[in-house]
Amino acid sequence: MKKILPGFAVLCCALLAANVAPAETRAITEKDLFQFQWIGDPQLRPDGEAAAYVAVTVDEKRTDYETALWQVSTRTGEAHKLTTAKRDSSPRWSPGGKYLAFLRAVEQDGKPQPAQLFVLPMAGGEPLQLTKLPKGVSEPAWSNDGNSIAFLSATNDQDLAIAACEAAKDTDKEKCKPLRETDVQVVTRAQYRLNGQGYLDFAHPTHVWTVAFAPEAQTAPSPKQLTRGEFTETDLAWAPDGSRIYFASDRDLEPYYQLPKTTIYSVPAAGGDTAEVARFAGGLGNISVSPQGDRLAFLGSLSQPVQSYRKTELWVADVAGGGAQKNLSARYDWGIGGGIIGDSDPPRAGGESRPAWSADGRSITLVVAKEGRANLERIDASSGAVSAVTSGDQAVTHFASNGRDYVARISTPTNLNDLYHVTSDGAAPKRLTHVNEKLFSSLNLTEPKDIRYKSFDGKKIHALVQLPPDFDAHRKYPLILNIHGGPHAAYGYTFFHEMQWMAAKGYVVLYPNPRGSTTYGEGFGNIIQYKYPGDDYKDLMAGVDELIKAGYVDQTRLGVTGGSGGGLLTNWVIGHTDRFAAAVAQRDIADWTAWWYTADIIFFHENWFRTPPFENSTQFRERSPLTYINKVKTPTMFILGDADSRTPPETGGDEMFRALKYRKVPTAMVRFPAETHELSRSGKPWHRVERLQHIVNWFDVYLVQKPSNEYGLVPPAVPDLRSAAGVN
Repeated sequence: MKKILPGFAVLCCALLAANVAPAETRAITEKDLFQFQWIGDPQLRPDGEAAAYVAVTVDEKRTDYETALWQVSTRTGEAHKLTTAKRDSSPRWSPGGKYLAFLRAVEQDGKPQPAQLFVLPMAGGEPLQLTKLPKGVSEPAWSNDGNSIAFLSATNDQDLAIAACEAAKDTDKEKCKPLRETDVQVVTRAQYRLNGQGYLDFAHPTHVWTVAFAPEAQTAPSPKQLTRGEFTETDLAWAPDGSRIYFASDRDLEPYYQLPKTTIYSVPAAGGDTAEVARFAGGLGNISVSPQGDRLAFLGSLSQPVQSYRKTELWVADVAGGGAQKNLSARYDWGIGGGIIGDSDPPRAGGESRPAWSADGRSITLVVAKEGRANLERIDASSGAVSAVTSGDQAVTHFASNGRDYVARISTPTNLNDLYHVTSDGAAPKRLTHVNEKLFSSLNLTEPKDIRYKSFDGKKIHALVQLPPDFDAHRKYPLILNIHGGPHAAYGYTFFHEMQWMAAKGYVVLYPNPRGSTTYGEGFGNIIQYKYPGDDYKDLMAGVDELIKAGYVDQTRLGVTGGSGGGLLTNWVIGHTDRFAAAVAQRDIADWTAWWYTADIIFFHENWFRTPPFENSTQFRERSPLTYINKVKTPTMFILGDADSRTPPETGGDEMFRALKYRKVPTAMVRFPAETHELSRSGKPWHRVERLQHIVNWFDVYLVQKPSNEYGLVPPAVPDLRSAAGVN
């Protein structure tokens, strides 16, 4: 039997019985985002009595986000604020729980500076600053004796020399560094930029550092750099005895020429030569050391055979004896370490969840995603046997453990996020926080409908349907088909502001998981290799047909939208059918060839296409929506981020927009300055709201004949169906 979160069953049954919300509630709006409170990076205190977390809120000007540290009792649920700064993150408990290490980025001349390492005494007092490194600090990790903290920093010797010069007394600080630092970029590598980061700085790879922690010391000790060189290092983890620090690295300056590979190394905590621990034939991350110190757990995906989608596995490697590895999830075809796509994860300070060893080293707990749900599961460290820790229609989006119990951040379709205390005795999770309760108790939110239908070849497709809050099955509603990106991702049971708001505006929202989606097994995900887009389009159309057969969707009032891979599929849809009255393609791809040459990620192997475009252009042309532009009749809007290097506008919306303008098909392009591919998830608050407004405004013009619009276009001459559709 499924475990159900406290209060969930009562709420769910009440909504189903009445099918309407209490009179005092209202429909959700796009601007409610300004009031959202997100929980980031929760960490369970070693004694299990409390959890620290990052509270993320929208600032007063609604142009950015602020982060502060909070603590909540796992016994009483009482929460209180720990810090008052605006950019605190990455809380990490000392082994005894008396101190909390964290990162703080202060502002200078209105700009946030690189984050530095601080320690907060939990008995009271001001935070102690431990670092002042020019390039800042990331990934803090305590040693088990509490006397040292390891971290990563990209600071190099030249940075330190300049900082020392500027700090010296009676020094002409203008002579410490050049009067003007060049902004010219000299590019010699195929991958030279990354979405959200801009140009990659190869002169500043991240390395392993430590700093001693002595709370009674009069002056803070100087940080010590343990590793050097031209290769970036990640995923710090201490040996339990404090003798060594483990990390991961790919010792290849241009790794895209080879299939992914990663090596786990260790370095003595006192300083010295690094040693190779285990070589892995693929990409890996989230290293976690067993309490006994003899094994390392990590999440990894093998490089071969080369596939479009290859599921992540839980691996265990021996520390001694050449790093022999065992795949604990080899016979478990679900989303190990996976998640559910949405628009409501913390826009800052989200943190990462590492595999959690039990105190006796016999099992490992982690998040597993199954058919649109994500829950904690426990895997036996020897046999690979699996048992559930949590269950239900929900998404565990982050968790941390003390070796016995857990603190988990959980999202549901009607609750953005809250913390739960999960104990190892099998009791129902205990809700600790209610950070959005005041707002959400005033909103008329409903659970999505779960449907499964057969596609053209008999394959079963899973989808969710968000109905308007006052849904009446006897009415005919306009439909929005909302396609996820990835394409290797999945919609599911998590809070999705976009879907709830579209439904609140009177639309039925269909959001399916067509072939290629994750959480349904590796075979289902990889089936689109070399033929994307293609049969997944047929899965989407079968879903639309399923809802039309249900009788409450008006087939003359269909809209389609999607972002990233969903933007590509939106472009594909309008080039293969004219059944949709309007479309909004977001962060899209129009021409695979142009994208291959300009995107920030490199496809030098056969994951997606068998050869590069200059060797065989046919495969790229056949799968490019731009090839079918002459068939497009659908009025289409394009939502683009000017700083998006994952799907550069020049390879997507720019091209489609120009072609549709030439053909005099109604079109509009909405450009968001300085926004990256993460516009819908972590873009500036006002931009996120405006994005939602433009999407629905466009559909209002063409699906419900909005009498006026801001795009200078004349709505089609069709009957006003607001009354029949139930649109206010």
